[in-house]
This record gives sequence, C-alpha cells and structure tokens, in this order.
Amino acid sequence: MTPETFRCSAASALDAEPMAGTAPEDTAWLLVEYAGSWGRNAVADSRLPDGVREVLEGADGVRVQLIRRHGGWAGPGVHVFAARLGATGRVWGTVLERVDQVADLDLRALALGGEPGLPAHEGPLWLVCTNGRRDRCCAEIGRPVAAALAERWPASTWETTHLGGHRFSGTLLALPSGVTLGRLDPDTAVEACAEIAAGGFPTANARGRAGLPAAAQVAELHVRTALGLEGLHDLGDVSVGPGIEDTVSLTLAGVDHRLTVASTPGEPRRQSCADLKLKGTRVHTVTGWDRP
Repeated sequence: MTPETFRCSAASALDAEPMAGTAPEDTAWLLVEYAGSWGRNAVADSRLPDGVREVLEGADGVRVQLIRRHGGWAGPGVHVFAARLGATGRVWGTVLERVDQVADLDLRALALGGEPGLPAHEGPLWLVCTNGRRDRCCAEIGRPVAAALAERWPASTWETTHLGGHRFSGTLLALPSGVTLGRLDPDTAVEACAEIAAGGFPTANARGRAGLPAAAQVAELHVRTALGLEGLHDLGDVSVGPGIEDTVSLTLAGVDHRLTVASTPGEPRRQSCADLKLKGTRVHTVTGWDRP
C-alpha cells in the first residue's frame, strides 16, 4: 500500500483497535466560528486577526476548536461556544458582532472551572472533525457525516478542527454530554446522535466521555456494556486514584462501582494517513471490578 492509498482509519478498523479511553481529556473548551480554510495547525495557520490568534494560542488550560457550518458561513456574526466537560457538561454560547470580541471572554475563569461570562446554551451540539489538512480520513469520512447530520439538525451541527484520534474517523464530539464517538458513517452518525438527543448512550460507537481521564472513560463504558445501562445522564460522581493501576470509583444509575484499569503499551501503528513512522499506542483494560 502506497502513502497515497493508505488510510489510517481503515487500518485501525481492520485491526479492531480498541477505541475505549481515546476521547479527549480536556475539561475546558472554546469553539470559535471561522469559515476560512483550515491548515494543519488550525489557529496558527488561520487568517484570523493577529490579536485574536494570540488570545486563542495563549488560552492556557482551554482547548480551542475552530468551527464552521457544513457548506460554509453561518452568518451574520461569529458564533462562539464555551464548554466545561466531565461527568456532567455545561455549554454557553453567543453570537459576537466581530471576531476580535473573543478577547473579551473570561477564558481564565473557564480554565479554572468558572463561567466564561456567556449565556447558557440550550440544545445539543454535534461537532464533526473534518480537517483534511490534518488527516485525509477526517475530510473523506467526516464531511459526509457532517452533511447527514446537518440535514437532520442544521442548527446543531458544526464541522470542527482536530479532535484527536483521526484513525477512528468519522469522529464526533457531542455537547454538552461530552460523549465522543468514532468509526461513524452517515447512517450510524444520525442513529447515534438521535439516541443521544433522546437521552440515550450509544455504546457501540463510543470512544469515551470527553473531560474524564482515560481510565474513567474505560470504566464507564465497561460497566455500561456489562449491565446494559443506556441512560445518558446515569453517570454520577467519578474519581480516579493513583497507583500502578488506576482505581476508578464511579456511580452509574445510582449504584457505586469500583474498578481497576491497567494501561499498557499497544501495537505501534501509523496514527495518521501521512505519518510514515510507527508510533506507540496505549491499551486500557479493566483488571478488576468490585461489583455491588
């Protein structure tokens, strides 16, 4: 297979590479509408005003994503959303008159667990990674996924820059829940998002819940799958203790569980289409479960 024909997502799926525990662990997020072209490093390579780029690149503790409507500009104004993710999620949003008003947001407060000074946003957001400059799979698989979702939920669907794990394309982050999905096609994406919108948890395509440590993501998916728990809002308190193996304590559907999760080296692999070098991966395995 040549570099031109290799697709990291096809190779990952063929190898049945586990997806559990691969959702982003970032807890504070900022989404800024930018309909211009996206480079490999989306913010740095953008044509945003210099002052805006400086603010976004200097937002310590906040993960910044550029977003756009499928097909281009959502106009008028600039849509901006902030999110705090974890066991539960919150989203705030507004439409700015000018993109340079991003500098007025309280990103420091968001990074420290506070509110960014925006009104609460009601309703779901579907963020589909489509940044082909970062990886071919994101564009080739992600854009048809975004198109299908935009037809069903035009106000909720956004294309976004790199979410991580493009070898699991099509990838999607659902807000405010933080549920992160992988190996989607247009049909399974619509089915999964409909399930989330109805208060369900689509375990079949789940990578984990963004905002939680990888061990907690794996533990939640393990318990859900074993017990058939499908409620999106079933997750309560979550904590992860230190040790050679992570000890995860979590509450699901009102019941407390305690699990141990081991993280071990996985098979080295090409993690993106353009990456010619093999890179190490991690595999997370539940090694113990104190069932109630």
